[in-house]
Formats: sequence, structure tokens, C-alpha cells
Amino acid sequence: MRRFLPDTFTILLVCTVILASLFPADGAFAGYFSIATDLAIALLFFLHGARLSRDVVIAGVLHWRLHLAILLTTFALFPLLGIAIGFIPDTILPQPLYLGILFLCVLPSTVQSSIAFTSMAGGNVPAAICSASASNIFGMLLTPLLVGLLFSVGGHGGFSWDALEQIMLQLLLPFVLGQVLQPWIGDWIRSKKKILMPVDRGSILMVVYVAFSKAVVEGLWHTFSIGDIAVVIVLDMLLLALVLAITMYGSRALGFNKADEITITFCGSKKSLASGVPMANVIFAGQSIGAIVLPLMLFHQIQLMACAVIAQKYAAAAAKRASAKELEEAASPA
Repeated sequence: MRRFLPDTFTILLVCTVILASLFPADGAFAGYFSIATDLAIALLFFLHGARLSRDVVIAGVLHWRLHLAILLTTFALFPLLGIAIGFIPDTILPQPLYLGILFLCVLPSTVQSSIAFTSMAGGNVPAAICSASASNIFGMLLTPLLVGLLFSVGGHGGFSWDALEQIMLQLLLPFVLGQVLQPWIGDWIRSKKKILMPVDRGSILMVVYVAFSKAVVEGLWHTFSIGDIAVVIVLDMLLLALVLAITMYGSRALGFNKADEITITFCGSKKSLASGVPMANVIFAGQSIGAIVLPLMLFHQIQLMACAVIAQKYAAAAAKRASAKELEEAASPA
């Protein structure tokens, strides 16, 4: 049953939302806390850049078909499915929550969990490292562009050069700086993973607290009912199940081997909370983003639970094949 229980970070997210609901940041404190949050996010992306080895990037480019399949799933298939969800009437799915789902669909893939599940299932780990990292790098440009395109087509606002500029300054610039310094500090940062983890998770929790504080002040929990939240959960589950099926069976149809199929399935089906919340904070600056990030936060836990089960099934199937092969070799004449 442990795989169905929320992880520590998810529990912290829930506690942060409760804290923001009971004691929302407001006034001068909210302004100072927002500045501290921006600095924490810049540090987060600096560390991402410093951790990523250039050797991994160079080696990963060679497997271009796999990376192309993952990028198309992340930034083409998901957005198309998000557009299709838009045909659901507002009476069933309130518009602010739909925009949150649409935003979820244009985000990059996760890094840590994609690699972890790929490794657990016996997939192509080097390719997973490269694809997940590339997804986040491209996402810093593609996500704001797709938000501008899809939201303007739906009449919810257009492309903002200011938002793209802020993405470049607050997220991409620290990442590039980390990459520049990576040869000197990369090994040290990778060796201090446990010490630096609070920066990763703490910065996300800070953004969530600021986002939900503002949303609560503006009446978030008076706007949406439990039924509205239930609809979002169901749609998140259906969205993930559909993409998992497409990536799994589509990779087989395209002739990828089992290890690559596993990589495409896990890297292509995920959406990054770690990148999505900071991006929402920048792209929708000055707006209430509580409803925007809520579908993403729910999707985060759903994808972890579902992929944990799938990874274990892949691993069990691989162990069964290996056992059958050993028995066959033992039974064959010398």
C-alpha cells in the first residue's frame, strides 16, 4: 500500500496549501516574501544548470529518434489533448480550472522522477537523463510561447514579451550560469544532493504559498466546489492514462526496443511541478495563479502513484523474462 500513499513532498504541499488558506500572506509581508521566492527560484535553476553534465547532453543527442518522440509527446500531443478538454462546458469544468489544465499540458517533463522510474523499470537511463533535461531546457522557451498561442486562440490573453523576458532572466539566465560553472562546481553540487534538496523543495513550497495566499485572499475556496475539484482529478487521471497508453503502444509501433519504450513512456507522460510552478509565477505575474497551479499539483501526485505501479510491473516482467531465459539456457544441451 505504500506506493499509493503520498510522498513527503506531496504532504508538505498539502500542508502549505492549508497554511496559505488559514494564514495567507498579505500586505507588506507578501511583497517581501515574493522577492525572497524569486531569489530562491533563481537559485533553484542555477543548481539545475550546475548539476547537468555536458557529457550527458552530448551523448544523448545521438539517440535523436527517442528524444524527438518524447518532445513531440510533451509539447504537441499534450497541448492537443488540452485543447480537446476545452470543449467540456463551463458548467462542468469552470474556466479558471480549465486554464490550469491547459497550462499543465504545455509544461516540460519532470527530471528526477522520470529518471528514477526509468531506472526502476529497467529502461534506458542515459537517454532518460538527456531527454528529461532537454525537455526542461526547451520548455523555458516553448512553454511561454505555447501559453501565448493557446491562450490567445481561446480568448484568454495573448503572448507576452514581458513574460518571455522574465523567463529568460529569472530561469534561463541562472541555468546558463550554472552550466558555465558546471566544470568547476558540478561534482561538488551533485555530491551534496541531500544538503541542497531543501533548496529544490523549499523554493517550490514558497511559490505555492505565495500563489495560494493571493488566491485565498481573492476567494479561491469560495469560487470552486468539491465537485469542481473532483472533475479536475478525473480529467487529470484520464489525461495521464491516455498519454501513457499512447507512449507505451506508440513506441512499440515505431519499433523501439523495450528499454527505449520504458524511457519514452515515463519521460513523455510526466509534467514538471518543479518547473511549472515557477513558470506560472512568472508568466501570470500580477494574476491569481491558485487555480492555474491546482490541476498541476493534483496531476503531480496522480502521476507518481500511477508510474510507481507501472514501473514495478515493467521490472517484474523483466525479471520473469530473465528467469525464463536462464531456465532455457540451463535446459539446453552444452
